Amino acid sequence: MSTHTVTQEPAAAATRTGGAGTAVKRRDPRRKRPGSLLSKGVVNGVLLLASFYMLMPVSWLLFAATKDHGDLFSTGGFTFADFNLFSNLADVFTFNDGIYLRWLGNSVLYSVVGSAASTLLCVATGYAFDKYEFRGKEKLFGVVLGGLLVPATVIQLPMYLLASEVGLVNTYWALLLPALVNPFGVYLARVFSEGYVPNEVLEAARVDGAGEVSMFARIALPMLSPGFMTIFLFSFTGSWNNFFGALVMLNDDKLYPVNLGLFMWNSTTQLQPEFYSLVITGSLVAVVPLIIAFICLQRFWRSGLTAGAVK
Repeated sequence: MSTHTVTQEPAAAATRTGGAGTAVKRRDPRRKRPGSLLSKGVVNGVLLLASFYMLMPVSWLLFAATKDHGDLFSTGGFTFADFNLFSNLADVFTFNDGIYLRWLGNSVLYSVVGSAASTLLCVATGYAFDKYEFRGKEKLFGVVLGGLLVPATVIQLPMYLLASEVGLVNTYWALLLPALVNPFGVYLARVFSEGYVPNEVLEAARVDGAGEVSMFARIALPMLSPGFMTIFLFSFTGSWNNFFGALVMLNDDKLYPVNLGLFMWNSTTQLQPEFYSLVITGSLVAVVPLIIAFICLQRFWRSGLTAGAVK
């Protein structure tokens, strides 16, 4: 028995050492395969090209806003000339008694107030679709989702006719009231409610005697803050860039949002070329609020985009 055991040990040792006295090489888990490195390089290359494509217009805008009217047409698009950014900003803010500041304030009003009211309505509606049972709930939710299939430009003429009947054309309400309707926001709010608000918490609140409105305001709404900020950011961006709705509804230049005002300035550049500097510098200023909004709210919408991904 002992002889058999002894004879098997060298064989086992030879098997472990590869039979030739050399240890079998184990794959280092930290070493990446060539295929994974190639895939990572391709993905990074595509992202780099996409970033360059998206940042190039903003970069051109930044270069152009620093030039006066002469340098704007005599130098390359991505080259610096005499630095005139501050004088261009002064011209934009003082032209026509500061009408640009009025347009900027109108955009803030339409985007912030309208988006906040729209987001609150969407969150309340999505919460109700998720937490309450009532007849025809899924059919009604399907009708809401059907609103996603209708382009906004298609309904602008009917909305104008309705606003004209009730006397809302050429008023602030002509843009604020349509902003309240956001089917995509209702859909997102329902998804956020399913992922962020446990039913057990609401049942415990009902046992303690909390009312439905109190539960939504004091329990559900704080839990839905990432979803609220995500929907608000989408709504804010859409309202800030709402050009066609303002073009249809507004005639008074004092009610224009900034994008419609810049369009009107740009329409006069053929007759008055000096408006080019005003349009370019004003466009650069109009981008700044969107950048600030994304930077300030990114911690909310980045976490909110993964809602419902993991149960």
